[in-house]
Amino acid sequence: MTIVSTSTSAFYERARTNMKDLRLKAESLQAQVGSGEKLSRSSDDPVAAARLRSLARIEKLSGIDKANTDRANADLSLADEAMTNMSTAIIRAQELATKAASDTLTSDQRASIATELDQIQQDLMTLANSRDSNGHALFGGESVGNAYELDASGNAVYIGTNSSDSLPIGEGQSVPRSVTGKQIFEFTDGSGSTTDVMATIKSLSEALKGGVADPAGAASDALTSLRSGLDTLSTTQTVVGTRLAWLDTVADRRINLSELRASEKSDLGGVDPAATLASLQEALTVLEASQASFTKLAGLSLFDKLR
Repeated sequence: MTIVSTSTSAFYERARTNMKDLRLKAESLQAQVGSGEKLSRSSDDPVAAARLRSLARIEKLSGIDKANTDRANADLSLADEAMTNMSTAIIRAQELATKAASDTLTSDQRASIATELDQIQQDLMTLANSRDSNGHALFGGESVGNAYELDASGNAVYIGTNSSDSLPIGEGQSVPRSVTGKQIFEFTDGSGSTTDVMATIKSLSEALKGGVADPAGAASDALTSLRSGLDTLSTTQTVVGTRLAWLDTVADRRINLSELRASEKSDLGGVDPAATLASLQEALTVLEASQASFTKLAGLSLFDKLR
């Protein structure tokens, strides 16, 4: 009787163990299908779990870098657009200076030109105080308010900082989000003195209103200065364009790296839906067969064979 009892106990124990293992496997596969992930806990594969955590941290940092890149791109694009408008205004000032350099103009005609130059100066002042994507001074460096203000004599005075703040864009790299007003407007004139475009336009306007004895000569001198100012603006705008191109390169690289991380994450912790569903169906079929076999075998008795 001891042998029969032991054999029967072992039979039931093996059956319970097998069906339990099959049920756990089926539940695990069902969980994988629902979540799309192979690992439900770190202990399932410690090495893969550690790598997945590392990839998640990298992806989070990449998201921060992307936000900085987007902001830098927005601010530099705003700067590029503003400088295009500044260039248009300075070119118009050159046209007016060329016209004013003629000795045949009357005082009224020069006064009319001066009025338009005043408007150009105001337009440049407005553009110089443009706002960035956060509502701060676009060309004021790290300052929050305006980049320029008018002094008591009506001269535009730069009140920003000497450099623009930089934004980190990943992999130890950073990019200035804009340029300063000084970089745009200031240049060295023929006498070696530092001046700026707005001061040149204001001086020409005053000269055409009768401020100097030779307004035509003043207009000729202003043409040289305006040409230098436009060259300075063009150079600065080229720098901005180069930064925008670099941001595009960085963005493309970030996308490629993100795709590689996603592929690695899928290989480490992702599931193949088709294969997992097939394995689940197989596990459920085997479990069902095992349960049916156990029920049938458990109902058999040696006495049934002795009748």
